[in-house]
Amino acid sequence: MPRLTRAESQARTREQLIAGAKDLFLREGYTATSLEKVADEAGYSKGAVYSNFRNKDELCLAVLDAIHAEQAEQLAASLDGVTELDALFDAFQRWAERSIGDQAWTALEVEFATNVRRDPRLRDELAIRDKAIRDTITGVLTTHTEQYGIKLPMPAEDCATALLSLGIGLGVQRAIDPSIPVGVLTEVMRMFAGRR
Repeated sequence: MPRLTRAESQARTREQLIAGAKDLFLREGYTATSLEKVADEAGYSKGAVYSNFRNKDELCLAVLDAIHAEQAEQLAASLDGVTELDALFDAFQRWAERSIGDQAWTALEVEFATNVRRDPRLRDELAIRDKAIRDTITGVLTTHTEQYGIKLPMPAEDCATALLSLGIGLGVQRAIDPSIPVGVLTEVMRMFAGRR
């Protein structure tokens, strides 16, 4: 097996640190997880953590980015090849049932946001990520409304904000009480599409 370049080795170390931190943050929580624990979990020294991340907050942002990317990939895979509108809603519903309200993920998002609320730089980082998610939803809505000839009841950007807000709120509620149905989100999407 060829030897890794320095850049490849650094990238692999970073990925392993993010994976270890993700496991710990989801299992034990953000506050309870120290950088020493992350280093141990990933099999590195604390110095390796600091050579890749300025602090635990920066590491957590990378973990949240990884979780968001995984969820986006899972959603895209769930919708891949679906061409009929009602089947698209059904595929989304199946993804939502598996993902929205995941207790560990939801707790991490809420705990981190609560911990950094007084830090303007970190709030700005979260706001940038939130806007990127809204922009992605806006793009998906625009593509599908054009494809299926749907007229939304408000601008796509506002629909995206409403859907994301409903999804986040529903996620928090389902993390507390998993019996709360996720179908309300899909029904709102159907209502936006005039398919109720």
